Amino acid sequence: MDFSYLCDDSLFPGEHIAGCLGSGNIQTNLDLLLSALGNTAFLSFSALIIAIIVGIFVGIFRTATNSLLLRIIGTVWVEFFRNTPLLVQLFLWYFVVPKMFPILLTILPAYLLVILGLGFFTSARIAEQVRSGIEAIPSGQKQAALALGFTMSQTYRYVLIPRTLRTIMPPLISESMGIIKNSAAAFAVGVPELLRNARQATDTTSLPIENYLVATVLYVFLALIVFLVMAVVERRLRIPGLKQSGEA
Repeated sequence: MDFSYLCDDSLFPGEHIAGCLGSGNIQTNLDLLLSALGNTAFLSFSALIIAIIVGIFVGIFRTATNSLLLRIIGTVWVEFFRNTPLLVQLFLWYFVVPKMFPILLTILPAYLLVILGLGFFTSARIAEQVRSGIEAIPSGQKQAALALGFTMSQTYRYVLIPRTLRTIMPPLISESMGIIKNSAAAFAVGVPELLRNARQATDTTSLPIENYLVATVLYVFLALIVFLVMAVVERRLRIPGLKQSGEA
């Protein structure tokens, strides 16, 4: 395998990235892949933030014993986004929603609609983790908080959600890394993410093995960054002195 092609000028227009291979302002194949890496990182991290925020609220809705309406909303949300393929959802957000609501394109660029689609898809999975985490907490803790005069919202905010987030951190880390892989589906709607630019570089260089191998390494690099960040968050949320499962 020969990776010297990364130094060659790309046939696609674009700006040269400082520090990359190449000369002057000519975009190289490496520039093409690194610019896509930045787009994939922005797409994944933005969707992850949306997924966590929406997933927490939907998970709370699913456990709202005092509101049938909230439980129905949470259930419909989870069942729709979990049982519809991600690619179909991205097509709906990118092609159908702007046609139904043209005003959205004046407020949000099409790129952000893809972020919303990926974020909402992941939020349904996180919502189920939040629901199971809340239901795993002994009911006595919720009753004790209410007996102390906490409102229901205060009980969730100060008692149930903090405990739940500590409980669901391992699967949440897995979902956070998985959103990096799922971002590749944006290739189908023309978003210039890593897979799409790797395909473009393959078309111009006729080196599929090298291009997709570099793309794979960059995907692993992003996933490891997410893992390290979430691992730090998990350590910060860990209750001091509490031994985790598997520890002596």
